[in-house]
Amino acid sequence: MTSRDSIILGAGFLFLLWFSWWFSIREGRFHGIPRFFGFSGLFLLTWFNYRFWFLDAFSFRQIVSWLMLFLSLYYVAGALYFYIKYAKPEGMPENTTRLISEGIYRYLRHPMYGSLIFLAPGVFLKHPDLRSSILATLCVVAFYITALVEEGEMIGKFGSDYERYRKNTGMFLPKIFPLFKNCKQ
Repeated sequence: MTSRDSIILGAGFLFLLWFSWWFSIREGRFHGIPRFFGFSGLFLLTWFNYRFWFLDAFSFRQIVSWLMLFLSLYYVAGALYFYIKYAKPEGMPENTTRLISEGIYRYLRHPMYGSLIFLAPGVFLKHPDLRSSILATLCVVAFYITALVEEGEMIGKFGSDYERYRKNTGMFLPKIFPLFKNCKQ
């Protein structure tokens, strides 16, 4: 690893630490702690795999990777659009004053974390090896834990409205079939 690499990695981790502290943890929203580990894993996963992004561009692995990356992009674009339109945050962007149940949020409680959960294997598939496998797994677990912690925060904030919302929506995937209506997520 070159000194340039060390500086970039160090700056990246410092930025993620600052972001987690500034936007979540200092405000008492502790989902920022596991999210920091998820973001850090994605940062490292991307760092290790960026050189392989277009290698064997039409292989099955690359096609699946691109599909996951585009699904990730679809999730985050839909989530941001409806978040900006309906969340009405006070002060910090994460301090929503309204429970959003329009657009993608009508079907998913955590489309932004879902986006990151699809992003991790999408980046992993660019160059699947043991190190990337471990990092992708860390990311998925960290974002799942982040969503669970945030659910507790949302129940504290929105109470029974969030409980009803939670029963009718999927966590990361929509509840499409009646068969899945009774599944706990």
